[in-house]
Amino acid sequence: MRTISQVAELTGISTRTLQYYDEIGLLKPSELTQSGYRLYDDEALQKLQQILFFKELGFKLKEIKEILEKPDFDRMNAFKKQKELLLLKRNRTDRLIQLLSRLEKGEQCMSFKEFNLSDYIKALEDFKNNSTDDVIKYWGSVGNFDLFIQKIKDDEAEVAKLAIKQFGSVEKYTESMKYNLEHFSEIMKTQLPEAAKEIGKQSDILYGKLTADLSEDVSSHKIQSIIHEILQFIQKNSTDVSLNKPYVNVLIDTYSNDYIKSITDSKYEKGASDYIVKAFRYYSENNAPENN
Repeated sequence: MRTISQVAELTGISTRTLQYYDEIGLLKPSELTQSGYRLYDDEALQKLQQILFFKELGFKLKEIKEILEKPDFDRMNAFKKQKELLLLKRNRTDRLIQLLSRLEKGEQCMSFKEFNLSDYIKALEDFKNNSTDDVIKYWGSVGNFDLFIQKIKDDEAEVAKLAIKQFGSVEKYTESMKYNLEHFSEIMKTQLPEAAKEIGKQSDILYGKLTADLSEDVSSHKIQSIIHEILQFIQKNSTDVSLNKPYVNVLIDTYSNDYIKSITDSKYEKGASDYIVKAFRYYSENNAPENN
């Protein structure tokens, strides 16, 4: 057991902060002495470590408390998600440092003002905070949605270029996205009729079959038959899709994306996304027709 002063010395967190965490129910001491002094065991310290990781990623104390109190909270899975988010954050920071190094050397670099997506990102954060049920329903978890937001931050310039190309300006894109987020539930109800929901279920079943045994050789007849079945299913339900090699490569790129990989691995099991990529790649190299 450690006293509150010892925990403060170990972690660098003030005793007043630890007292506040106790007051709001975020981190209760493991025991109280007869004199009323707080004591913390290793389990409490592990929880504190988890809290600090969430804080580092920008979570509010209220959000952290809600996450930790969920019955299905998985500490190891949370560590995995936090690591992924921190890696994305680090990559973005590394690129900013590289840009500053170029500027220090006197290189001429374009202005990034027109690529500022801060208003859109704020709208996403507000949506996460105010529509948690929808976030969990359509993204699987708040952690997945945070990966989605971080991915946008990480690729901000590219996303902004697409926004300008499709909408004319970042401002118009942001206005459109804000409207979609404000009316998200009704839009999803309109755009996801029962038939679409059924298609989603059938797709989940097929990918479930594909990832049921990740030790199965992707070149096996069984796996390649499932890949063929998936592609035929896509073609049947998407009349504008042609199942040629370029389209299969789109699927490979999709499941190689960090955000999609995180969702897929969370939905099935760790390594599922890489396995899907290998299976599609084998199909592309050995079975996919050049033309439909």
